Amino acid sequence: MKTVADIMTAAPIVVEVPGSRSDAINMMVRNKLTGLPVVRASDGKLMGIVSRRDIFRKFEEDQLSLIMKKNCITLDSDASILEAAKIFSEKRIHRLPIIEEGKLVGIITPTNLLHEIKDMKTVMTAEDVIRTTCVTAYEGEPLAYTVVAMRISDVSAVPVLDYKGKLVGILTDRDLFSDQTADKEAMSKLGIEDSELAGYRNVLPLFYAATNKYIPAETTVKDYMVKDPMTVFKKTPLNDVARIMLQNDFGQLPVHGTKDEIVGMLYDVDVLCALLRN
Repeated sequence: MKTVADIMTAAPIVVEVPGSRSDAINMMVRNKLTGLPVVRASDGKLMGIVSRRDIFRKFEEDQLSLIMKKNCITLDSDASILEAAKIFSEKRIHRLPIIEEGKLVGIITPTNLLHEIKDMKTVMTAEDVIRTTCVTAYEGEPLAYTVVAMRISDVSAVPVLDYKGKLVGILTDRDLFSDQTADKEAMSKLGIEDSELAGYRNVLPLFYAATNKYIPAETTVKDYMVKDPMTVFKKTPLNDVARIMLQNDFGQLPVHGTKDEIVGMLYDVDVLCALLRN
């Protein structure tokens, strides 16, 4: 059985405390990351984890120590990948710091485990592991409304439907980070120092969109959604779902039924059940 040391990302990029929200944002942007371990500047001790969603939830805070998740779950380097999969699946978290003798030596994410699943043979399918209520959006509704709904529901993606209830798009936290950040004032509020980095769409879009000052009243979901999104059939085997997620850098996929109706959303942490039940 493989251990987390076999698949972890060694010597991960970190951000330090004392530090600010801007420090974390800039580190994420420069390195195309959505979250980071937080260590103490004086001795490198792991203090917590910070993600774009943590900052979104507390975007009124500036001190990193008040934004990050403290007392985060960690694993030893000799822990099995099944133990990691169980934690991801049950806690629905996306980062596990790996510790040796009290020191941070690596980090593991669901993506590391999807690589294991794509090569498996499994009888489990997409519909077997859908575990969350599917929150949808209407293509014509105001973006500001949808952003608030996503925040309250604590979801990172919503399928977008037309007036007939047909799936026409998907809106993810990535899609909310657009070229509007070329506005220097908006960039400054996000804490991004280098305007050339604004195009990295996978960092902190929900925080940007949550500052309603920068969302024109006439902006609708349709303006930001990805049209005609890739989906998977409810009977698609989980190893194929893992492969599609990896090939396209997706953390979630809409699931459709026999008549192309939307039946739910499948997330990377759900797919990890293939390791636990196979």
